[in-house]
Amino acid sequence: MEQTSKHILVIRLSAMGDVAMTVPVIKAMVREYPEVKITVVSRGFFQPIFANIPNVSFYTADVKGKHKGVFGLFKLYKELKKLHIDVVADLHNVLRSKILRFFFFLGGYKIALIDKGRAEKKALTQGKIFQQLKTTHERYADVFRNLGYNVSLTQDDVLQPLQLTENSQTILNKTTKKTIGIAPFAAFAGKTYPVAQMEAVISKLADTKNYHIILFGGPADVAQLSTWEEAYDSVTNVAGKLSFQEELELISNLDVMLSMDSGNAHLAAMFGRKVITIWGVTHPFAGFYPFGQPKENALLADKEKYPLVPTSIYGNKYPEGYENVMQTITPEAVVKKIEEVLRNG
Repeated sequence: MEQTSKHILVIRLSAMGDVAMTVPVIKAMVREYPEVKITVVSRGFFQPIFANIPNVSFYTADVKGKHKGVFGLFKLYKELKKLHIDVVADLHNVLRSKILRFFFFLGGYKIALIDKGRAEKKALTQGKIFQQLKTTHERYADVFRNLGYNVSLTQDDVLQPLQLTENSQTILNKTTKKTIGIAPFAAFAGKTYPVAQMEAVISKLADTKNYHIILFGGPADVAQLSTWEEAYDSVTNVAGKLSFQEELELISNLDVMLSMDSGNAHLAAMFGRKVITIWGVTHPFAGFYPFGQPKENALLADKEKYPLVPTSIYGNKYPEGYENVMQTITPEAVVKKIEEVLRNG
């Protein structure tokens, strides 16, 4: 039955990649139900992700400050109530969102929550099954369907490239060459390409003199990224130099993004950019593949040599001897895939 409610609260408090994966689903909702208003509650850092989606507002959850703990979440609930919410879509389903959800339940609100498929994912990582699981995008869409919105995703449910502002424009205007974004790090070692091999990729690309390479990363990555910036021509490190908004402007205008199974892959995909991903002890079958990307753009570790892959969903667990799974993906294979994608673009 179609839902007649007009204002949906969407809860997804973290992490960056998971928040970015909500975008195609929210875009589809706005496209199919233009009369509906959506308010996303998340960490304030993520606000720029939603800034250009019609009918979508953002509300900051300060979970380390005034919204910390049970009493803080009750305060957040009271603040959100004032927005005249009709129904609640919990796309996170963790302790914080459960507590917040409980307050809305007591308030008589209709609520739907994500089914994370924990049993299926456990079976995948423990070697009982090896097959494609439902994607996270579809799991998010199911939450809206359970609220009565028969939403369906299309390849067009992505954001338009952002207009470059002064800082981002300065970086992109350095050259007329094809721009390659590289995000070489991830939260866990199990899904981070070895530094020496990544340097070989950067070196080979730089040697062609055909590309401008832009390096993305977090505060902990700045030293290594700066070293590569100094060592190779046509390489620019933006980590620690730009605001998140300015990084999004660059990402949305890239020709291709090379990323681990991590947040930057999803940021590029939400803009419909071409994304190449490198996978170690995780695997696309778990449902975290970037939206709208061809399966052949995933470079996978050698499963014949490492038959237990995937060993975890998040890359934080792997058995002894699986430290080097990514070494089976050669720098030559990475460069070849990048050049193939650019050539066919």
